[in-house]
Amino acid sequence: MSFPLLTATAALPAVGAILTAAVPAARRTAAKWLALLVSVATLALAAIVAVRFDPGGDRYQLTESHSWIKDFGVRYELGVDGIGVALIALTALLIPFVIAAGWHDADPLDEPTSGSATWHPSRWRPTQGFFALILLVEAMVIISFEATDVFLFYIFFEAMLIPMYFLIGGFGDRAHSGSDENAAAQRSYAAVKFLLYNLVGGLIMLAAVVGLYVVAGNFSLQEIVEARAAGTLDMSQGTERLLFLGFFFAFAVKAPLWPLHTWLPNAMGEATAPVAVLITAVVDKVGTFAMLRFCLGLFPEASKWATPVILVLALISIVYGALLAVGQRDIKRLVAYASISHFGFIILGIFAMTSQGQSGATLYMVNHGLSTAALMLVAGFLISRRGSRLIADYGGVQKVAPVLAGTFLIGGLATLSLPGLAPFVSEFLVLVGTFARYPVVGIIATFGIVLAALYTLVLYQRTMTGPLKEEVRTMPDLHLREVLVVAPLIALLIGLGVYPKPLTEIVNPAVKHTMSDVNQKDPKPAVPVKSVEAAK
Repeated sequence: MSFPLLTATAALPAVGAILTAAVPAARRTAAKWLALLVSVATLALAAIVAVRFDPGGDRYQLTESHSWIKDFGVRYELGVDGIGVALIALTALLIPFVIAAGWHDADPLDEPTSGSATWHPSRWRPTQGFFALILLVEAMVIISFEATDVFLFYIFFEAMLIPMYFLIGGFGDRAHSGSDENAAAQRSYAAVKFLLYNLVGGLIMLAAVVGLYVVAGNFSLQEIVEARAAGTLDMSQGTERLLFLGFFFAFAVKAPLWPLHTWLPNAMGEATAPVAVLITAVVDKVGTFAMLRFCLGLFPEASKWATPVILVLALISIVYGALLAVGQRDIKRLVAYASISHFGFIILGIFAMTSQGQSGATLYMVNHGLSTAALMLVAGFLISRRGSRLIADYGGVQKVAPVLAGTFLIGGLATLSLPGLAPFVSEFLVLVGTFARYPVVGIIATFGIVLAALYTLVLYQRTMTGPLKEEVRTMPDLHLREVLVVAPLIALLIGLGVYPKPLTEIVNPAVKHTMSDVNQKDPKPAVPVKSVEAAK
């Protein structure tokens, strides 16, 4: 029996969460180091998964399958394709940075931290619980990327809401303009809204999961896809469309896709910066990943049927999110609305039904995670120094904190997909893939790029340039811990922008399988390519 590598990769942070929570209350620093070491060990396991994965091999590799609830056909079934490998690597990579960036976020409120003000009133924040919840989210997200049993996926798709609810509601951003009571009320509102939106989506998905079992007789993704390909799956057109809508609704809430997006700005605005990264760079990727794996794999005809409407919703997300980002006064809410626009690009690439579009969408998931993490974490360091999330409270920061300003600029340029940085490659592929099949949609989508340049550069100009405000005159630059958090992310953004081949080699074979599931081929060029001899 081979070593269960996929189980170990998901189980390690889960065990680490239990151990971190069990650390005595007085040993806060020990709990932090334990959580960080567990996250680094998980990254090492994720690296082994990536190394052992053969892009030219079977579609699902490192598979595990064990009987679980035999009477209902539920199995503990895991396997990864190239898309899953890329997203597991992203998750495992970001969590150590999230933990390091949030090193002081759960300390007692009356203790001053390096580079920040002293906070009052005195109130205990359970440090062990904060880091344990982060590890628990990591475990659930990783197993969601590994699960090939639909019911197993559903369990962890829903279960991750619980630790996220407590991270948003229990460990909110300290830089709040209102009173402590108002801040607590806003955090509670954001956490409840996040939970209710996703629970409603999950309940609708549960009904669809049950319906799928009635039709297919099991929950195995691979068996259902094979039965459909062989023509032995008896599923009417109407049933397939209803089941597709049930799955897609839940994934669209998680993604988040307009008009199901409204929970995200509240959640990211009230959460700490590391938790905001956890939301948009890690948890939300489960929604777009599931669209590729389950919507297109299980319901190919319904996916093609729904494509025109989904493309319109994606376009609205792109333009609407960017327009609202332009008008934001709150730094974190600006990044949240920018993320809504970026998720619109991801969904556009998925449902363009071209290999370039879907490869671009997968790369976009990874690159958006890196760019948003870099920008949001630096923004968190900035906010912790000034104690305000409002853009108007800053100005001239680059004069006193040039390293902070420089890293903020690179994160912002990555967000607007500047050529030479990783997100440019993915956004370019999404637009090329969309143009190939839906040229009008591709033209409209490019408007989002113009708006991205506007909100990013205006944000940088208003916070980092101009006259030096008195309130930021004594602001310290990034400390060593903060530099160590941001520098690797910036290095990856530059490295993958110049040389994306390591990612594309893993992702492209999986995209070919997905295109085969929906029985789609890339459209031929509208203008035939003439041979050299004919041209002469």
